[in-house]
Amino acid sequence: MSREEHTGAVGDGEQVGGGEPVVNVTVGEGVAARPEQDLLTRTALGVFRLNGQFVTVSEEMARPAGLTAAWWQVLGAVLRDPQPVAGIARTMGITRQSVQRVADLLVRRGLAEYAPNPAHRRAKLLRPTAEGRAAVQRIQPAHADLATRLKETLGEEQFAQTAQVLERLSEALAGLEPAVTEP
Repeated sequence: MSREEHTGAVGDGEQVGGGEPVVNVTVGEGVAARPEQDLLTRTALGVFRLNGQFVTVSEEMARPAGLTAAWWQVLGAVLRDPQPVAGIARTMGITRQSVQRVADLLVRRGLAEYAPNPAHRRAKLLRPTAEGRAAVQRIQPAHADLATRLKETLGEEQFAQTAQVLERLSEALAGLEPAVTEP
């Protein structure tokens, strides 16, 4: 798909949201997408870019604690309550196999451990060890600093609205039939 400036009669030259020009996405030989397709494309590209930015900053924050972004993500998912690997994967929206690889590595490194699951004999619960909790705790100052900087840049209300919009978008995608969010 190519992205080009909108040149149609409706909305020509209009600014949308943050001042971005309305764009049209070409979906085939000279066939222009509808405005909602343009919005979906802009949203998806923005989320992809944002994901890359979050992964980069997460790697930078996790490295001094001896973690990777993926390790931090899995440990973070079980800080409050132990969970089975499949539950972590559902919460994070990634494959069970990806979480299983990270969980096994965390266990081998002594950062997490498997515990019996009273609800399911074979699906053990993953929980952090004291060493895993300490590693995540070492990230907290950088995490707090980034949160403060984003709040100062966006403003508290807009920062909260951004989180709500992303949560709502995730809920909307999860509610579509057929489901489009299963890894």
